[in-house]
Amino acid sequence: MRLKDKVAIITGGSRGIGFATADAFLREGAKVAVAASSEKNAEAAVEKLKAIHPDAEVVGISPNLGSFESVKEEFDKVEKQFGRIDILVNNAGVSESTPFTSYTEADFDRVIALNVKGEKKPLVAKFYGDENGKIQIHNQTELDAILKEIESSEYKVLEVKKGERTKKPPLPFRTSTLQQEASKHLNFSTQKTMRLAQQLYEGVDIKGSGTVGLITYLRTDSTRVSEEAEAAAAEYIGANYGEQYVGGTVNAGKNTAKIQDAHEAIRPTDLSRSPAVVKDSLSRDLFRLYQLIWNRFAASCMTPAVYETTSVTIGAGKYRFHVSASKVKFDGFMSVYTLDEEKSDRVFLSKSLDETTELSKEEIEPKQHFTQPPAHYTEASLVKTLEELGIGRPSTYAPTITTLLGRRYIVKENKNLYVSELGEVVNKIMKEAFPEIVDERFTANMESLLDKVEEGTVDWKMIIRNFYPDLDEAVKRAEIELESVKIEDEVTDVICEECGRNMVIKYGPHGKFLACPGFPECRNTKPYLEKIGVPCPVCGKDVVIRKTKKGRKYYGCENNPECDFMSWQKPSKEKCPDCGGYMLEKGNKLVCADEKCGYVKTIGK
Repeated sequence: MRLKDKVAIITGGSRGIGFATADAFLREGAKVAVAASSEKNAEAAVEKLKAIHPDAEVVGISPNLGSFESVKEEFDKVEKQFGRIDILVNNAGVSESTPFTSYTEADFDRVIALNVKGEKKPLVAKFYGDENGKIQIHNQTELDAILKEIESSEYKVLEVKKGERTKKPPLPFRTSTLQQEASKHLNFSTQKTMRLAQQLYEGVDIKGSGTVGLITYLRTDSTRVSEEAEAAAAEYIGANYGEQYVGGTVNAGKNTAKIQDAHEAIRPTDLSRSPAVVKDSLSRDLFRLYQLIWNRFAASCMTPAVYETTSVTIGAGKYRFHVSASKVKFDGFMSVYTLDEEKSDRVFLSKSLDETTELSKEEIEPKQHFTQPPAHYTEASLVKTLEELGIGRPSTYAPTITTLLGRRYIVKENKNLYVSELGEVVNKIMKEAFPEIVDERFTANMESLLDKVEEGTVDWKMIIRNFYPDLDEAVKRAEIELESVKIEDEVTDVICEECGRNMVIKYGPHGKFLACPGFPECRNTKPYLEKIGVPCPVCGKDVVIRKTKKGRKYYGCENNPECDFMSWQKPSKEKCPDCGGYMLEKGNKLVCADEKCGYVKTIGK
């Protein structure tokens, strides 16, 4: 496509694929408007692009994608300045898999990790620049020149800055954040989370108390907490953790037009019913979800955590390296709930490290930091994105994802969601036939209009009059013009014993199964057994993944019931060197299946 003098708007244009796209478009002579999440990010992107293309026609915009009025206003500005908009490149939400596979190793920057030896243990310092400021290393030649210069340099601590920062407690759960955290920490699907939460809300038989509803209503946009619940929480925390842990009013967070405040946040109905108190009355999964909700709410009612921070500047000749570290001074809410970012490895510094500390080089390690393609959606990140874009409501996230999976538009592998071949075809057809409707801005605007109908400020008949005629015309046109979609079945190496054809994979209400492609002449079907590439330790045939009636995964022989081998842990090809028996994978270890043997090996060693 010829881009010269074309007017393009690129969402998500401040970094990653969006920035690279803007750069490529400007190189071809296009006029570009970079849309970013904030005005600051948009301005920074424009500044970088103008440094690369001094004569380029590029501006920054920061529309609120959840507001039709805001988007229209920003787009009108672009049209007024550049003329009619020709191209919209949307990187704010990815529906096709192409961007994930289009990255090359050419897109990267470089950092240097420097190990310096202090009083106790080596520290890892990152290259910053020189005495004049920050330096960006662009290629291997520049890197080699710096490495050569610092090879024989003396390393000195030039500056040590100490400070203190606080970390606010998290907000109590609303529906979307509960689904996200349950997905990340418990590996629950959104559907499973809502099913279990419904049980906790409706009531569980607690020993000595009868049937008790353990949590408040589970479908809510709000993080509001009642005054009675706050008072009860303060009393409980003071009695069980100490008065120094009692926080003030729960931070309600930012209020937006999208939030419906009819129900308060998801919380325990009684904080004194701690997870330990009800554990014996709950199934494993119910207990884990209740514990997550209880911990989150208790944390939201507690004081902030306090960190002691240290920043060290190290000199090597004219070049500078930085080390930043922090340690917990007062744990506050973290005594019951630890945020994801706090679980990552932190740098620990010697207490005596100061300007007089002697340092010696232990190792210089050049590292490449590659620009990463956008991660595939998980159920958690998809829910977060839908919420940010103003699409859907708490009650729709789980059934939407379930429907997409059920229709095989997307598939789930481990935690990641992937667009299937069928999904890509359907998406392409829908975008061609209904471009205005299959657009997140349209959906978000429709959600906003429906809210106004509920409030009584907009007439629902007016919405229908504006929307339906165009939809009706598009549907009638699609019925005539659109081709039928047919995705070929995946052929397997399993031979149908009745007619000799290679059987194919079909999908039913309970998942995959094998069927003869000769239907209806041949109606032979078989269960689909996923092989793991390990021979059965008993009979030598393939080990396959099976499921119990309750859906729990286990490993068994394909020759069942003739062979009765089964294992809850994945068997390994590797044999035990001590007894010659088969090994089982348990985390990062291989363990002999014979408990009497007791051989254990760390994988990779």
